[in-house]
Amino acid sequence: MRRFSKMSWFSLVGINVPRVVTCRYICVTPAKYQENVEDSKLEYREVTKNRSESVPVETSIKYLKSPAYFQTYGEKPVWVPYRRNHKGTFPPTMTRKTCIRNGVISTGNPCPICRDEYLVLNEQNTELLKQFISPQTGAILGYSITGLCRKKHQELEVKIKRAYDMGLITYDVPFRKYDYLEYQQTQQ
Repeated sequence: MRRFSKMSWFSLVGINVPRVVTCRYICVTPAKYQENVEDSKLEYREVTKNRSESVPVETSIKYLKSPAYFQTYGEKPVWVPYRRNHKGTFPPTMTRKTCIRNGVISTGNPCPICRDEYLVLNEQNTELLKQFISPQTGAILGYSITGLCRKKHQELEVKIKRAYDMGLITYDVPFRKYDYLEYQQTQQ
């Protein structure tokens, strides 16, 4: 007896089954089947590897406050659920040079910024930039921790420093109280 998978069996019988692909809480269907789906919470769009068109910063800022973002990432930073693929037990010391070549994602496991086209690195997008700054020290987290490709990490460093210069992101220097009378007594 020969066994068929469901898709091949349906195609043998002649039944056309619409392909529905769910990717990160975004449902993607062919255009003629979208009117049949009644779930209004899902956003329908084609998920492609093409990254030649850029998303405006305003859209990225709105996305960080949307329910779709919280469904995908929750309260954690965008780099926390990401896990790099690598051979062997120990990860390589350096990440890949870039995830996007000629406007197309060229790897099977792109970094957190390259995989989501709505995460745009810009100095005005402070909510995204703050996720890559250590809350304890105020230093920019390295690409070995966040998993960013080197190109996006270098872009991230430039945007964070510009945001510091523009005053959009502030960092608190701990205030230390000194007793200057003790200092003056040791001088005499």
